[in-house]
Amino acid sequence: MPLDGEVSGPSAARGRDTDRFYALLDELAERVGGARRLRDCSEATGWPRFGVEFFLEEGQARAGGEGLRVVRVGSHALRAASRATFWSRLAQHRGPVKGANAGVGNHRGSVFRHHVGTALLNTGPWPAGVSESWHQKNVSPLQRGAEHRLERSVSGRITEMPLLWLDVPDREERKAIRANSIALLSMRHSGGVHQVALGWLGLNAENGNVRTSGLWNSDHVDDFYDPSFLDAMEDRVKAL
Repeated sequence: MPLDGEVSGPSAARGRDTDRFYALLDELAERVGGARRLRDCSEATGWPRFGVEFFLEEGQARAGGEGLRVVRVGSHALRAASRATFWSRLAQHRGPVKGANAGVGNHRGSVFRHHVGTALLNTGPWPAGVSESWHQKNVSPLQRGAEHRLERSVSGRITEMPLLWLDVPDREERKAIRANSIALLSMRHSGGVHQVALGWLGLNAENGNVRTSGLWNSDHVDDFYDPSFLDAMEDRVKAL
């Protein structure tokens, strides 16, 4: 659903808003003690109950080399009936670290994992059966077992990405920060400020929105953004 406000485009205003967004992320990093990597995290690491996730990626530098660019913005509990917590959502992206399926994960519970998996499928020699079952909702235990090697590769990719997080208790505010951040950063049809570096895995994703937005997101990449979301984001950052 398009958002009212600033028209996305390679304009001076868009550049200023992008600079402000990253300045807020840099301040957020200082306030939370730096980015984390999911490979090093557990529920006991300490997380807000409700939040917005900002994943960055090594090799994807901002223009000018002043830091890494955001490659995914996500959240959770965007419906009133949802009981998901911020950590439970992150754990779906990460996959289990203990038990028989340690490191495997389940891409059917995380569209982030699904997108990364399709990109890996397009860049390596995987069995044809895995390429087929990856897109199916219901699979047999045998098919699920055949996917384990790819699931582990997905986990390896995601858990290496630096992660910043913002405590946002209000559901509507989470929705707005997520959607507008994606719209601001998207490179689809409008030319984002910080370009995709050559070799980004997402360029091989099956989903066209991922390939052309420079983000591991498929929703909101064509939306207009409302710059007032930066005021709400700043208030949350400074409240930490």
